[in-house]
Amino acid sequence: MRLLKPSWVHHDGKAIFSVDIHPDDSRFATGGQGEDAGKIMIWNMAPVRDEKDEKDDSVPKILCQMDNHLACVNCVRWSHNGKCLASGGDDKMAMIWQISRNAGVSTVFGSGRKNLEQWRPVTTLRGHSGDVLDLAWSPEDVWLATCSVDNTIIVWNAEKFPEQIAVLKGHCGLVKGVTWDPVGKYLASQADDKSVRIWRTLDWQMESSITEPFNECGGTTHVLRLNWSPDGHYIVSAHAMNNSGPTAQIIEREGWKATLDFVGHRKAITVVRFNPKILSKKLKKGAEKPQQYTCCAIGSRDRSISIWLTALKRPLVVTHDLFTNSILDITWGTTGMELMTCSLDGTVAFLDFSPEEIGLPLSQEDVNRLLENVYGKCITANKSSSNNTQIIESAAMLTLQQQQQQKQQQQQQERLIADMEASNTSSSLLSNRHMPTDKQIETKTPDGRRRITPIFLAPQRDKSQMFMSGQEAPIPFSSKNIQFTSSKESSKIVIEKQDRVTHPGFSSPSSRSGVSNSMSSPPQGSTKTTGSVGDMSKIETPSGDKKSTGDSKSPSMEKVEAPITSLPQPMAALETKSQEIKDKPEKVDKPQEKSETQEKLKSDTSTPERPEKIKEKTKSRLSLPMKRKHDGHGGKVGRPRKIDKDRSLLATPVAPTPVVNEREPVRHVQPISEIQIPVPASQKTFSKQIAGRPGDTEDSFTISVENDVQSGAVTLHKLKCVHRGVDLWDHIVSSKVSIVAGSSHIFCVACEDGTLSVFSAKGRKLFPSLVLCSRISILEVTGYHVMAITQKGNIFVWNMQTKQAVIQNESLSGILSANTKLEKCSLTNAGIPVLSLSTHKSYIFSMDLACWVLVHQKGSAVRNCSDHQSCTPSNQSRLSGPLTSLLSREERSSFSANRVFQTSPHIRQVSTLSNLENQVASSLMMKSPTEYKFWLITYIRYLVQEGFESRLREVCEEFLGPVYKTKNTQWQDNILGLQKRDLLQEILPFLGTNLKLQRLYTEYQEQLECLQT
Repeated sequence: MRLLKPSWVHHDGKAIFSVDIHPDDSRFATGGQGEDAGKIMIWNMAPVRDEKDEKDDSVPKILCQMDNHLACVNCVRWSHNGKCLASGGDDKMAMIWQISRNAGVSTVFGSGRKNLEQWRPVTTLRGHSGDVLDLAWSPEDVWLATCSVDNTIIVWNAEKFPEQIAVLKGHCGLVKGVTWDPVGKYLASQADDKSVRIWRTLDWQMESSITEPFNECGGTTHVLRLNWSPDGHYIVSAHAMNNSGPTAQIIEREGWKATLDFVGHRKAITVVRFNPKILSKKLKKGAEKPQQYTCCAIGSRDRSISIWLTALKRPLVVTHDLFTNSILDITWGTTGMELMTCSLDGTVAFLDFSPEEIGLPLSQEDVNRLLENVYGKCITANKSSSNNTQIIESAAMLTLQQQQQQKQQQQQQERLIADMEASNTSSSLLSNRHMPTDKQIETKTPDGRRRITPIFLAPQRDKSQMFMSGQEAPIPFSSKNIQFTSSKESSKIVIEKQDRVTHPGFSSPSSRSGVSNSMSSPPQGSTKTTGSVGDMSKIETPSGDKKSTGDSKSPSMEKVEAPITSLPQPMAALETKSQEIKDKPEKVDKPQEKSETQEKLKSDTSTPERPEKIKEKTKSRLSLPMKRKHDGHGGKVGRPRKIDKDRSLLATPVAPTPVVNEREPVRHVQPISEIQIPVPASQKTFSKQIAGRPGDTEDSFTISVENDVQSGAVTLHKLKCVHRGVDLWDHIVSSKVSIVAGSSHIFCVACEDGTLSVFSAKGRKLFPSLVLCSRISILEVTGYHVMAITQKGNIFVWNMQTKQAVIQNESLSGILSANTKLEKCSLTNAGIPVLSLSTHKSYIFSMDLACWVLVHQKGSAVRNCSDHQSCTPSNQSRLSGPLTSLLSREERSSFSANRVFQTSPHIRQVSTLSNLENQVASSLMMKSPTEYKFWLITYIRYLVQEGFESRLREVCEEFLGPVYKTKNTQWQDNILGLQKRDLLQEILPFLGTNLKLQRLYTEYQEQLECLQT
């Protein structure tokens, strides 16, 4: 064990009333007194764990300080998912805090402290008429319970703050502590009226009131923080008495009996906090089976803290004089190996244990399975489930349910194997293990036929499933093998009887054979521990020996911890709150057209004098109405421009003058706009590195350019291609080279005279020089596709393999104005141009629709309000493609916490649908099959979750296609190279997860099977 007191954690000498470690163990929060109001501090956990980080000035210690409470903060608690922080204070209010990502580093008013994270109260809960002393989140974060000196407990709807579920009245004294049953069936509270009351969450009525252990209590404490054990068998209360001595009373779930207690403290118990993990260890020397138990920490007004293992008669360790005043709160880390406690004296202490000292924790899957086997499904989880009252109606749905059950069971087995391989203590036992066996619910009718019972049950785990095969199963966790120290007569504890259906042969953990009912003897000898704090902390071993902690550490007691980063990881699950959705028309700056087009052309180009007839023809041609001729690819096609015979002799680019031909259609002329895209300045010499084959970093080409090469009286411009140190080819061009681009297939060179030259990989010139309307500003090459954007804001895209224009002379004036800039330009493998502007909007050009399409907008209110992250597949982090490349790092985060409470459920639902449908359509237009499939599956999973049957039917109809072949059908059997019916086969199992959609699933599953056969 390692013990320390970080001196830098304080509230400027004021009292600290509460402490809580974040579920990701990266930070912890403290609440207490400020200068003139309540104060909440969020601290970095890394300097507490590591002395190097503590001494490193670059590692921050304070992450945020919040002073919004008008009076002292009595309690702070993180939600189980880590998205919210709840706080309650003497100002009669509870606040829900969430992180804000848009704000940068700020300075706390009146001090030099800097807030590296910005937390703000998104909801203020007003309902109590007195000080709020304690609060607790229910399992699954469905409810929040707060208690107050107004003698009431308020249960809030955490999914629709500030809605109240119930106001529990029954205490006749100040309510100072609340705690939830781990499966959400009960809520327990303790008050100054010398009672602990149990409330049912089914109807919010009182189940029981326990008063006997508290009758002798005299005086009072600031808080009475009771806690429920992680297995659900016990509640341990604060401030009880036994033979005039202070105890922590143990209240059994079975019958709410109070016959056991923890003894040893000299003054009243103020706080009890169970380790969140169920632990396993061989506590007796020579024991054949590891025993399962829980760990409980108890704090008292006597300034000491005791750590108990429920399988031992005596405490594991007791620290005396750790503080100079009462202990008020205790918190455990998610791993179960770290503990923090705070005191009224304004300091905190940190205790770090190793698995050898307190045992190995069971995985969360095993804990959930144990709770489900004993108590059934979690009540709070069922609140949001739509399958509770549904009955399976078809054999196909039953088969699907069984397949999904087997798949989940296999995944759990794989996780169990991975956990045990990672554990040093169990790695040697993996050689002789057998895989767990599956069981099937099956009965027989009187005539001998097999009958599968149509009931969906979670997979049960017997002894062989608890650990890998070959290893003896641990002693099941039950009340019969847990013992405590008490001056009262110990009672025989039995398990709670449940009215639920199980498969044949099932027995609860407390009634299995082979479980010893005898008392576990304490380990022999003393267990010595070392600490890193020595002034006033002392540690008492189970044998009673006392040893002052020092700076030395025993090699066997070194801390076992996972690697951590110096800085806290960003809250990936949290994002800032989006602002309220407002219907505001978006202003689009349209380019202003000039009436005097010919004057503009003259000013932009230098041309030789022309005959007056040509000028008259030009004026008459410009006065004709404009017509467009499309080439079938979304581009516009017209006659080549006629130029003067001596045009090629000019040194500067010349704007061609169109000539009217009455027998041919008049070609389209782009309107003159104010768009001016900067053109790269030509250099004397430069080179361009061009990647070769994908995945081969050494296979690259280097194009070297040398402008203004004198060869006698002639000035030339030279190109040279080098590949792996070998000169491949040389070329000469007649105009200065400004831009070079290429791929492993082709190379392109843009010149100052507005021409474009295209070469093959071997150096062969594929075309004569292409003449564009103005100089080229941007040149991109992907595969065989080439994109050129001119100075005047026109875009061209060619497929050099087929030697065809994909987009010809399309203007950017629809998306680009004089006030906006091109931030990023790219070309997809399908030849689709993607342009990102300074307005944080990204566009693609659709060849099919012949227009620009908005595919992404950073900070979009619709995206910020979208609640789709819980439905995304697990491979989201590996997703790549042109659409994903447009997202910023913040937009790729897993969840936006602010949207949960700021927007209404209806707005969140509509925004999620709009966002997902936009992502599906955008990936389809960008011709990215990987991204299309990813967003399609996310969309389907959300529709199933919300029960949108009509939209699901529409998607299924599109992918199923016509059942009978007809001549006039226009249905295509594939999309982006993906077979539609294969996609339907893949998304149909998602429909089976919602029993309300089982008829839809059966309908399309049967049709699909008929088509496949």
